[in-house]
Amino acid sequence: MKFLITGGAGFLGINLTRYLLAKGHEVVSLDIAEFTYNDVKDKVTIIQGDIRHVDTVENAMKGIDIVVHTAAALPLYTEEEIYTTDVIGTRILLKAAYEHKVKRFIHISSTAVYGIPDHHPIFEYDKLDGVGPYGKAKIQAENECLEYRKKGMCVPILRPKSFIGPERLGVFALFYDWAKDGKGFPMIGSGNNRYQLLDVEDLCDAIYKCAILEETLANDTYNIGAKEFTTMKEDYQAVLDYAGYGKKIVGLPEKPIIFTLRFLELLKLSPLYKWVYETASKDSFVSIDKAEKVLSYTPKYSNKDALIRNYKWYLDNLESFDHQSGISHRVPWKQGILKLAKQFF
Repeated sequence: MKFLITGGAGFLGINLTRYLLAKGHEVVSLDIAEFTYNDVKDKVTIIQGDIRHVDTVENAMKGIDIVVHTAAALPLYTEEEIYTTDVIGTRILLKAAYEHKVKRFIHISSTAVYGIPDHHPIFEYDKLDGVGPYGKAKIQAENECLEYRKKGMCVPILRPKSFIGPERLGVFALFYDWAKDGKGFPMIGSGNNRYQLLDVEDLCDAIYKCAILEETLANDTYNIGAKEFTTMKEDYQAVLDYAGYGKKIVGLPEKPIIFTLRFLELLKLSPLYKWVYETASKDSFVSIDKAEKVLSYTPKYSNKDALIRNYKWYLDNLESFDHQSGISHRVPWKQGILKLAKQFF
């Protein structure tokens, strides 16, 4: 099959590209960012362009069997960029896919659509309540998808937990940098909350199942996450233990730390945004029962496995991104004033 991956130059995009190529499929990457992965560059049709541009999308959609829509403007982008990319861009892609008679349009949403829920686990039928422009835009993007389901199109929607693995940097690079340098790591609150993660390889498996299973099974909405996870403190401690310096995760008082981070965010001195620091001390896990039963989804990696696998990749590739920074998942975020705090751990 011929797949179009939007956001193909991103963290999920490149992992999915390698996954699909290994299974013998053709891949077209559409991304506003440059495609810099030399290991697969000559095996992929690369289109550098914006999903908000109708002509670019029309050109990319020719001959495509399946679209996997991973492109999104993340919470650190402006409200306008988030809306135009995540909502308008999704609408443009769906319209083009429908007109080109694409077989399936697999939309990668987020568990951010649930906001900060009052119970766990969270099920697919629970209320949607997005936090901030990103969470709200993800809900609106899902609604765009549902409109095309009504038109008879097969539009699987996946709601993954925060996913990590090879090529993932972003906020996780901050933690890995501290672990590498033999530092302990602060945690908002006690760290005794349960916060489910997801390995990107398991997400790729779920996406592929939505591409190959019969339409009546695939054409639905599914939570995707790790099956095995403990507390935040235990899961992240596994990385510090692997680093080998005898350092510990250190719990900090929740309310004063959140207040401080809000203030630092306003002053643009911290890379942490509301969704990160407001939810880090809360339970956050979804039921994956539906995906297990209907899609036969069988995640291979626990939270600890995924974190350590990502950390190993970080160490192996440190020199290649040591002087980069930005606001996407594929580069480290600037630590800002948190770099000073590092000295105390």
